[in-house]
Amino acid sequence: MNDLQQLAPGVFAYIQADGSWFINNTGLIHADDAVVCIDTCATEDRTRRFLQAVLDRTERPVSALVNTHHHPDHTNGNGLLGASTIIAHTVCRQELARITGPPPAGVFDPVQWGRIEPQLPNVCFDSRLELHTPKHRIELLHFGTPAHTTNDIVAWLPEQRVLFAGDLAFNRGTPFALSGSISGWLDVLDELEALRPDIVVPGHGPVGGREILCHTADYLAFVRDIAPAAHARQLTALQAAHEIELGPYCTLTDSERIVGNLERAFAELRGLQRGSPIDHAATFAEMVTFNGGKPLRCLA
Repeated sequence: MNDLQQLAPGVFAYIQADGSWFINNTGLIHADDAVVCIDTCATEDRTRRFLQAVLDRTERPVSALVNTHHHPDHTNGNGLLGASTIIAHTVCRQELARITGPPPAGVFDPVQWGRIEPQLPNVCFDSRLELHTPKHRIELLHFGTPAHTTNDIVAWLPEQRVLFAGDLAFNRGTPFALSGSISGWLDVLDELEALRPDIVVPGHGPVGGREILCHTADYLAFVRDIAPAAHARQLTALQAAHEIELGPYCTLTDSERIVGNLERAFAELRGLQRGSPIDHAATFAEMVTFNGGKPLRCLA
């Protein structure tokens, strides 16, 4: 079930249940002839359903699209919305230019990707950019460090106190730091908390309040705190993941992400810089092994 939820006048979150692999949230902000979308979806079908939800609210064409980061669940539909302006962090454009296709077979349950039309952002910035509709001021903010990825931005509406957090916030799902930094992500969550948002739209999962930021931080701090002992024993991330009791985090979807998160935590313990490249293919293969050799659950 997909749901377009009104958060404030002219401000909507498009929520895709259940928020697991490749099932992300998007946003719509519109006033008069200004229509701004936050992110797209992973498949042609899901993006077209999002676009129809937009058209059900306004017959105006999408004037601007914001990509919160480069991951394909948020960007695969860039070429389907018809936006002449696509805005993202400078590094987001660079990362998107490197993507050559969908994940290899066997990593995830089969997905019908449909006709995906890659389209790179054509307006890029490094730290801050403001967008204005007749009724909204939208601050696009990057906090200067890798976090979920190397290029995360948020869309912050200060007057409405609404934060579109992208994948800097997960609700009911396991956060995933393989492309970014555990420590950096915790730093950025402190920055987001300081904004004092009333409404937080996570990249995955239901809309809520600031508690979503706290829950995301709690999980990341858990990974940060358990990693040193396993690293000192020279365990691999996969070995450590098998030993770890997830406790209160065992009910989060996609728990196999603990393997990738430990890979990132170990990299930081080895002194690698935040966001340094990690072998994604090898790590996802380990996650499949952790999952009993079965492809990772994906309902996209």
